[in-house]
Amino acid sequence: MPHSCRTLTYAIAAAAVATAGFVFPSGATAAPRTATSDFNGDGYADVAVGVPDGTVGGRARAGYVNVVWGGPKGVGAHGSIRVSQATPEVPGTPEAGDRFGASVALVDLNGDGIAELLAGVPGEDVTDRGTDAGMVIAVGGSAGGPGPGSTVLTGRSPSAAYGRSVVAAELTGDANKEIVIGGTDKVVARVIQGEDSMVTTVVSAPMGGRAPVLTTGDFDSDGTADLALAYWTAGSPSTQSHVRLWKWDADRSGMANFWNTDNAGVTALAAGDFDGDGHDDLALGECREIADENIDDPCGPEELAKGGGIHVHYGSPASGSFGTRAQTLHQDTAGVPGVAEDGDRFGAALAVADVNRDGRDDLIAGAPGEAIGSRAGAGAAWLLSGGPQGLLDAADAARSVSWNQDTVGVPGVAEAGDAFGAAVASADHNADGVPDVTVGSPGENASLGAAWLLRGGSADGSTAFSPRTLDLPYPSVAQKYGKPLSSRAAVEPPLSVG
Repeated sequence: MPHSCRTLTYAIAAAAVATAGFVFPSGATAAPRTATSDFNGDGYADVAVGVPDGTVGGRARAGYVNVVWGGPKGVGAHGSIRVSQATPEVPGTPEAGDRFGASVALVDLNGDGIAELLAGVPGEDVTDRGTDAGMVIAVGGSAGGPGPGSTVLTGRSPSAAYGRSVVAAELTGDANKEIVIGGTDKVVARVIQGEDSMVTTVVSAPMGGRAPVLTTGDFDSDGTADLALAYWTAGSPSTQSHVRLWKWDADRSGMANFWNTDNAGVTALAAGDFDGDGHDDLALGECREIADENIDDPCGPEELAKGGGIHVHYGSPASGSFGTRAQTLHQDTAGVPGVAEDGDRFGAALAVADVNRDGRDDLIAGAPGEAIGSRAGAGAAWLLSGGPQGLLDAADAARSVSWNQDTVGVPGVAEAGDAFGAAVASADHNADGVPDVTVGSPGENASLGAAWLLRGGSADGSTAFSPRTLDLPYPSVAQKYGKPLSSRAAVEPPLSVG
């Protein structure tokens, strides 16, 4: 049956929100730069794996989220829980095609040190709003398992598909985190101010069936997070692609666009300080020209985008302008293992962490279409190190390593269609002070799917986990476990930048 537009009381709330029913924590303190992804409060970062194609209660593609516990051995060795609309604390009922977990985020919404789970359900049918109106659900974390859940927002019309993407960050500077939701042809933000809540539209445009891409970072260096948004405008006479930055405008009580780089087709975005200058930079993943735009150099020189490329716009001091300095790299860049080939999809997944702990962020990039030998689409991932000049040095060379299932120390065998690198994430799952890397491979084992833990960003001693190893139900239909992943919330602006 369709989901009625009801909400549950959110366990961590201090007061009810007057509008739209979602109860959000008030009076929270600002989170540190790296927000926690510890869902059960044991001191170890966890990872959330969205399985929107998963079967729940016999209902195909009802979807679930697998929260995999961190611990002394990292994720995959300490068990996990499955969260779905069959979970008593979660609103709604699992139905075929709901696709619960199509987008996921682990983020500490109220600053208590325990993460909440945000899960998109773009296929949810909503009473009085229609088929596939969609929704986003927040589920509280706790030591005993999932806490009470609440509906954050439901789509307003049939096929609105709210929940195709989701991100949360403190956008207004008042210590409450806003939740930004992508759907079909629209991006909206739920804004919390004191005990009041409002929903504001960021973008409304025909997107040609593509999900908007979201991330956050402090791109104007004012100490408050901004929203980075990539989307397409589909229509006659051509399809246009856009990457735009938005910030909260208190006078207008809405999001204001302050920077654009249009005509850049992007699959992933990531924010980090890759050159260590104290200002957030923005990486555009699988940056390529959209065929019918016929505009030169949308993502750096066109010849550098074969097989997908990564284009980085760098932050600037307050006296400068964001994005004035840029770099482009791909598999034909010196220092990047591999060869750029059509269909590689280099940069289709991105994550950020300072793996080598040198004070500069590093970029993790996936290329799920990469061929390993003659095995098409086996996939690979790269760790691209930051440096004084960013991801490229003064000679335009990168420092990087790559991994695939034929890499020494990485379990498994690279096979056609594995799509290793379709999702990447990073967090310190064993609390040793060194970020770990998780790589998803939704095509593994005939699309049952799996994920790999690379401890400390190294292939040495890496392990894999999957529905089979975690004792999850896995019917014969493809589950595509391993995409999406979320273990580290979007980068929050530090109190003292850098």
